[in-house]
Amino acid sequence: MNYIASKVVRKKVLFFIIVVLLGFKTAVAQKKVVPVPPLRVENLICEYKTNPIAIEAANPRLSWKLLAQQRNVIQTAYEIRVGKNAVSLTKGKNILWTSGKVISDQSIHVNYAGPAQASRQKVYWQVRVWNNYGQASPWSMVNSWKMGLLHPEDWTAQWIQNNYDSDTTGGPSPMFRKVFKLSHNVRAAHLYVTAHGVFEAQLNGKRIGTDYFAPGWTSYNKRLQYQMYDVTGGLKKGNNAVGVTIGDGWYRGYTYNRIKNVYGKKLALLFQLEVLYTNGKRELITSDKSWKVSYGAIRSSSFFDGELYDARKEKPNWSTATYIDKGWDSVKVDNTIKENLVTLIGPPVKKHEQFFPLKVLTTPEGDRVVDFGQNLVGWVKFKLKGKAGDTLKLYHAEVLDQKGNFYTKNLRTAKQEIQYVFKSDSVETYEPHFTFQGFRFLKIVGYSGVIDSTNVIANAVYSDMVQTGTFSTSNPLVNQLQHNILWGQKGNFIDVPTDCPQRDERMGWTGDAQAFCRTATFNMDVAGFFTKWLKDLSADQHKDGAVPYVIPNMLDSTLAAASGWSDVATIAPWNIYLAYGDKQVLEQQYESMKAWVGYIQLHSRNYLWDTGNHFGDWLFYAGTDYADGAALTDKNLIAQAFYAHSTQLLINAAAILGKEDDVTKYTGLLANIKKAFMGEYVTPNGRMISGTQTSYVLALNFDMLPENLRESAAKRLVNNIDDYDDHITTGFLGTPYICHVLSRFGHTDMAYELLMKESYPSWLYPVKNGATTIWERWDGIKPDKSFEDPGMNSFNHYAYGAIGDWMYRVITGINTDEAAPGFHKIIIAPHPGGKLTSAQAELETLYGKIKSAWTIDNGIFTLDIIVPPNTTAQVVLPSVTDQITESGLDINTIKEITNITREGADEQMNVGSGTYHFVYTLKVKNKKS
Repeated sequence: MNYIASKVVRKKVLFFIIVVLLGFKTAVAQKKVVPVPPLRVENLICEYKTNPIAIEAANPRLSWKLLAQQRNVIQTAYEIRVGKNAVSLTKGKNILWTSGKVISDQSIHVNYAGPAQASRQKVYWQVRVWNNYGQASPWSMVNSWKMGLLHPEDWTAQWIQNNYDSDTTGGPSPMFRKVFKLSHNVRAAHLYVTAHGVFEAQLNGKRIGTDYFAPGWTSYNKRLQYQMYDVTGGLKKGNNAVGVTIGDGWYRGYTYNRIKNVYGKKLALLFQLEVLYTNGKRELITSDKSWKVSYGAIRSSSFFDGELYDARKEKPNWSTATYIDKGWDSVKVDNTIKENLVTLIGPPVKKHEQFFPLKVLTTPEGDRVVDFGQNLVGWVKFKLKGKAGDTLKLYHAEVLDQKGNFYTKNLRTAKQEIQYVFKSDSVETYEPHFTFQGFRFLKIVGYSGVIDSTNVIANAVYSDMVQTGTFSTSNPLVNQLQHNILWGQKGNFIDVPTDCPQRDERMGWTGDAQAFCRTATFNMDVAGFFTKWLKDLSADQHKDGAVPYVIPNMLDSTLAAASGWSDVATIAPWNIYLAYGDKQVLEQQYESMKAWVGYIQLHSRNYLWDTGNHFGDWLFYAGTDYADGAALTDKNLIAQAFYAHSTQLLINAAAILGKEDDVTKYTGLLANIKKAFMGEYVTPNGRMISGTQTSYVLALNFDMLPENLRESAAKRLVNNIDDYDDHITTGFLGTPYICHVLSRFGHTDMAYELLMKESYPSWLYPVKNGATTIWERWDGIKPDKSFEDPGMNSFNHYAYGAIGDWMYRVITGINTDEAAPGFHKIIIAPHPGGKLTSAQAELETLYGKIKSAWTIDNGIFTLDIIVPPNTTAQVVLPSVTDQITESGLDINTIKEITNITREGADEQMNVGSGTYHFVYTLKVKNKKS
């Protein structure tokens, strides 16, 4: 190409670029840039749920979060409006109810106060707010809620059962089906369904919903939940079909000590599909005599034993309208009551994380074993090829033994076994339906092909709780401990807070739940989970106030009332109140709390509770490694301490609820309880008759001792820990409080010593031994690699994970002010120590995210915090030696920081919402406290 031609080309290219740039500039100029408002409202929830479709609360509670660009933002007013139509609501038309402008900073648990809503009614709502800068937010996005079936007469469906004599525990799962015709196009359709047993439903060949083990576990005879599904998109004009399969589940399946048929002997279905046509007419399809029933591939199912699935007996397309059900049998109608039906309150059980084989190994005994790298709860899904009629067996275990062999003795009678019979010589895919296992290791029998991530996957299954908290430090072992605490919670929160998820137990033991409840609120959103479970506690509480060992109660009804276990009746409601600012949970549980304290009163003599059977400080250190021997704490001493604690929590609840007469009454009772404690268990100079860590911890944590004896008691606790070479010896009842007590009385360094200990007994000992969840015992695997008693040696048992509460509240310092619970007023008071150079925690509250992250670098202490809008925080900076800066400025010059005071070496201040970055030189401690 010559020079002239090249020049012409360059001019054309330049002209083209200019045209493109001009066009782009014009397009940008024409495009409207929507500014982000300085104040807005998001994350609308109703009764802890987003757009719930079946609630029964007459005045549902509404909550929202503020998002703001400025610091120190407080809501000064709000307005809620509710309508029957989303579009008209946004236009301010057809308003069903409006709060008007309410001068208030309340943004959580605001009660709807409009006209009473009928069953099935759906309404839409939105909110706007004003803040302390005079700014108004735009109206929020529109959310909704829908009422459930509020009255027994709303149910026209009939309970149906099969007629089979083989319908017994451990028998095949019945499959119910019905074909129905819809005469018009469908505008909306909702299914209300429950079962005696656990069910899976299908509509026109597709599974309904993503939840498992519905309708969940409650005190069935008193409270049976039903599920509601929006199935509008699954229906069509013309012929349709529905199918429901039912397994034994908790209703009649095997429980502790192989007890069965706790709630009934026959599986049953209650099904009500309500269809609204585009022409305004309605149609109901309900369970009745017209349904048919048969057996299929699920030959048996059990939470303990697993599932037997014979693929040769599958009935392809059985839940479609084209399926020919010749040979299916008729059903019978059962007149079971419907007065005990309630809507789903807590989160349903769902599938979550997937785990792929970490490695495939052959054990010394020749077993083929898959290691998934994580002790989890759920099941294995496979895609494998066999031969028609061959049986594949999958066995599940938490650990391998000393020699590396598959270990299942700790399962006791639970089989945890999947048997699958191939139907063909082709590749087949399967995952269980009505069972779950606790496992890390999978033994495969009956398959010799390749095993990898393409054909074997482990699915974690647990209640659908959002993870709200994260915690990490500069110490990898502590981080693994936090990981183990979280996974212990996931694996044991399967509709109820179980004690363990693998052996033949898996019940809602109350002692474990009370020990771990506060920690649980940091890790995940458990508000709905515990609210639901506490309703069953009230339902199963005895008339005399006794609280059973397990909830729902599946044990002998005469077995009830143990200190530290039954006290969950007061402890859990109070912890939920603190974490979520939920006054209603105190109202809901108040009579139960009062009845429990009344039971103890009834069984006390001269204000001393020294009768009854108690578990004591369950699984305390009982080794012989130290001269003092076992750390046995007097059970009656423990009972008296928890008697006082429950009474104090009852007083607290009464004060919140305005029950002044009860405050006076139980304050007097509490004084007598403590006086009796001092007379029976404490010498005049403050020495406990049981000189154990747990005895001092409970006495100090529950304020059983007068002020003048507390410091000396704390020193005796420290001396006891020294005697055990800085090891913990507490069990289930002392462990949740020991580090809190040490910090409260100025011995945080000793608390760190306990946390950081790596030898038995300690929190990090299991971590050093490869644990991925919390163990039931401090030495589930002994130092010589042998096992503890297999009769009680779970490797997924969350009680000792209660240390997580101290890690959040003390190491990173995130706490709530009890005067304004739910983190409306926040305390951020970090306590560095344990040779940590950094620690960070985040917590998503009902108001928004709280963050506390500190680092130490060459003596410089840095603290980064986030305080969500509509909250304030008291910040306590530890060991201050010189000027503190925030984002490079002297804190005394920052208007959002007020009330700066010095207490010892600590600097206290109040801050408004926003993000802050504090820096100063840290004072060096010269000696161990």
